[in-house]
Amino acid sequence: MQVLTSLFPMAVLLPLTFLLPLAGTLILAFSRGTLGYRASALVGVGSVGLSALVTVLLVVGFDATSPPQVITLWTWISVGEFQPGIGLALDGLSLTMLGIITGVGFLIHLFAAWYMRGEEGITRFYTYMNLFVFSMVLLVLGDNLLLLFLGWEGVGMCSYLLIGYYYRDNANGWAGFKAFIITRIGDVFLAIGMFLLFAKLGTLDIARILSLAPQVWHNGDATVELAAFLLLGGAVGKSAQLPLHTWLADAMAGPTPVSALIHAATMVTAGVYLIARMHGVFELAPAALYLTGVIGALTLLMAGFAALAQTDIKRVLAYSTMSQIGYMFLALGVGAFDAAVFHLMTHAFFKALLFLSAGAVIISCHHEQDIRRLGGLWRRLPLAYLGFVVGGAALVALPLVTAGFYSKDEILWQALAADRQGLLMAGLIGAFLTSLYTLRLIIGIFHGQMKSDGAREAKAGQGLAHGLPLVVLALLSTWLGAWITPPLGGVLPAGPGASVQTGHTALELIASATALIGLGLGAWLFVVRRDWLARMTRQGVGAWLWACWHLAWGFDIAFDWLLVRPWRGLVRVLRGDLFDAFFRLIAQALRTLHFGLSRTQTGKLRGYAATMVVGSTLILLSLALVF
Repeated sequence: MQVLTSLFPMAVLLPLTFLLPLAGTLILAFSRGTLGYRASALVGVGSVGLSALVTVLLVVGFDATSPPQVITLWTWISVGEFQPGIGLALDGLSLTMLGIITGVGFLIHLFAAWYMRGEEGITRFYTYMNLFVFSMVLLVLGDNLLLLFLGWEGVGMCSYLLIGYYYRDNANGWAGFKAFIITRIGDVFLAIGMFLLFAKLGTLDIARILSLAPQVWHNGDATVELAAFLLLGGAVGKSAQLPLHTWLADAMAGPTPVSALIHAATMVTAGVYLIARMHGVFELAPAALYLTGVIGALTLLMAGFAALAQTDIKRVLAYSTMSQIGYMFLALGVGAFDAAVFHLMTHAFFKALLFLSAGAVIISCHHEQDIRRLGGLWRRLPLAYLGFVVGGAALVALPLVTAGFYSKDEILWQALAADRQGLLMAGLIGAFLTSLYTLRLIIGIFHGQMKSDGAREAKAGQGLAHGLPLVVLALLSTWLGAWITPPLGGVLPAGPGASVQTGHTALELIASATALIGLGLGAWLFVVRRDWLARMTRQGVGAWLWACWHLAWGFDIAFDWLLVRPWRGLVRVLRGDLFDAFFRLIAQALRTLHFGLSRTQTGKLRGYAATMVVGSTLILLSLALVF
């Protein structure tokens, strides 16, 4: 390895991490569908696999004690003092994100080769997937906000294309459209925030912004608070946090590998990355930082309750993703930027595992994904069952043996050390809810009686492309994954827990007990008292709560009544607007004049000659009268 890193310096290796997926995209796109399934999968999986291999070489040669390494490839725009370049910056944070994107991304691409076998348009699928990886790598490696924004918009476009991959179903197209529109709202906030930073600091270079911000603004300055609020708006939209969260559950319309890659492991964590990367701005904006934590706490609770009442496997996991990203925002809000990134990494492992295991179940059961129509699959699908058990244990944060325990425990500890009692309580309640809906999901899929022909005819997946990603992600979701320590020292400030020594062990015991009590209550409700629970959700307050949580607290309905319907009504009113009527009158007059003049074009020579004589006479007569 050392020999390879010496032969290929960072200036060569770093651009390859995004050029290889871009090359895959171009090969697939310009093949115009002529490549077969095997060739398309080979290009799509191979390009990301090579990018992951290059990332391994970068990890081996990375020196955490050295300053960030910056490579400027060329100057993008040069207008006066505005000269952003195509520059790549490698430090501990970008290397961590790069490892997640290419490593987990490669495993998902490989699994997709099994999942998408026999699907129409496999070349188009891998074109979009490779383009997404290219955009995401560009986002995390960009040394300035303009390049970051280019990758930011790229992943948004790819998300739209992949959510609506099965475009012949109108619902899928609308799901992609919804994701595109809602995330664009956040993107507008981010763009305005970039304008404000450039106007006040004269640069979009991230390193210079972080160094100039403390010199230009004092703590709590109104301008830096506004800039942080605008950046937070962009992060909220991309990471599906309240109130711009409604797109994520509908985004499950795409193929399951898409859900694993974009909506669990990478794209939805871009907002977390943005806030962590711009930590210097947020540290000067305590109000924006506090709001970040509050948004995370509210989102993790809202999504936790919503996940309890979902019947679609992927929608349960979607709301679980919102909840876990809420934990990351909570950590950011208390200043524990490193804890947020650590949970981002472990979440990528176990949530990708859960989504791919869900994909294995869906394909094996002939695209049945309603947990009310499954059950009893643990013998038929042992590897998918193992994936759900290990991934679910990490999601629940089962003590000591799972990666999720160490990262979630760190977040709760940082909230306690920061004396944010409300945020800590929200985190503990969220952990309790996580235990309930995770156990409900596993029992509904794998235990009890088989409730449909799809479940009774289920056959386990075969092959390396199916098994290897699940096994590797299962191992990374255990305590082995927690051994991977992101090299964030010197890149992100230490959290409040670094200066507090007491109370950590007691909190670990409380958090562990909360998760275990939740599992115990879940077993009692979903196994022992299952019939009683079913009756309670069909009548009275139980039925109302079930409907409310199933509709995710009715945000879509509220947005429809408050925003969509009034807008449509305004459009109908303005359809008869006076200005429109004026311009329509002009258009109608021109059409009438055209119709009259066109009648003179008869094609008869005598008529043309007579017209010329009459016209010439009138012109001569008018000249005689004038002069």
